Amino acid sequence: MVAPGLRLGAERLFEMPAVLERLSRSNSTSQAFAEVLRLPKQQLRKLLYPLHEVERFLAPDRRQDLHLRIFDPSPEDIARADKVFTATEGNRIDYVSSAVRIDHAPDLFRPEGHTKKMNFFKVGKHFTVVDMPGYGYRAPEDFVDMVETYLKERRNLKRTFLLVDSVVGIQKTDNIAIEMCEEFALPYVIVLTKIDKSSKGHLLKQVLQIQKFVNTKTQGCFPQLFPVSAVTFSGIHLLRCFIASVTGNLD
Repeated sequence: MVAPGLRLGAERLFEMPAVLERLSRSNSTSQAFAEVLRLPKQQLRKLLYPLHEVERFLAPDRRQDLHLRIFDPSPEDIARADKVFTATEGNRIDYVSSAVRIDHAPDLFRPEGHTKKMNFFKVGKHFTVVDMPGYGYRAPEDFVDMVETYLKERRNLKRTFLLVDSVVGIQKTDNIAIEMCEEFALPYVIVLTKIDKSSKGHLLKQVLQIQKFVNTKTQGCFPQLFPVSAVTFSGIHLLRCFIASVTGNLD
């Protein structure tokens, strides 16, 4: 389920400071990620592996409820994936087009959750990320024809990522999207957003509830949750590494 080239797991590599130091000095590591690797150990772990922080507050017999290490890349793997997402002269990250026409290009000042068309972003020569509108009262009128048709018929679709607000958990509209993925037999992942807005206790409660839902109510969902924060960047590097893995860019 993960790239065969993954190296040492997170726990073991954190016991090898020389490796982290070598990575931070390596020319193959982007400058931004090199700075990340110089963070104190506890801060680095929280940034790269946010669920490991949540695990510390669980009783030992409850830790097996969370699937934390199905995808367990080392910082070295995460550094490799970071290069895929780093825009350079030889690795351009470009907006390509909308699902309809070029004048539907994303508005940088548009509030989150207001995407009305499918927007395509090419990440170098590696893969294309498609930003889709979500369900709900703000969904476009042609949602079914536009989004469901794409998901059902796109043969080279590697993975679908469903964004769930970690503050409120799985809502009715999220259930609709999950049912759609299950009906179409799509491999998908649940990404928990806004983890910076919750206390550790509230986040742990939401994570356990959503994990139980995934374990008991889904077939096509990847068992491991990916909590992220766009504010602190926590979990973003791990999610990027997963994307690089499932698209074959860590082989």
